[in-house]
Amino acid sequence: MVRPSTESLAFDALSDGVRRQILAILSEHGECTVSEITERIDSVGRTTVSSHLRVLRTSGVVQERKVGRYRYVRLDADGSVREALDFLQRIMTQAADELSASASTAEPRDAFEEKLAVG
Repeated sequence: MVRPSTESLAFDALSDGVRRQILAILSEHGECTVSEITERIDSVGRTTVSSHLRVLRTSGVVQERKVGRYRYVRLDADGSVREALDFLQRIMTQAADELSASASTAEPRDAFEEKLAVG
């Protein structure tokens, strides 16, 4: 059985709107209890929020700690999201380099238009 890469797990976790909403809450408020997260999400109930948190936790996007009967959730900055961001940064850097290279070899717009008019 082939295990998905951690960056794939992060992209899968980020593909859902409710999970992105949870991440936005954690980004804005820092560590929150599950109840605090549930109070801020109107579109789904507590059970669904818990299911989404489980996906985020198992994919390495968030970390959870228990204190008594409360579960506290926070972003895992060193988790799978880091690898996904590194992947995206490599792609964006490569694309920018290719655009820069093609722009430096392209003819100026006026010369191109002049050839069209003559040709």
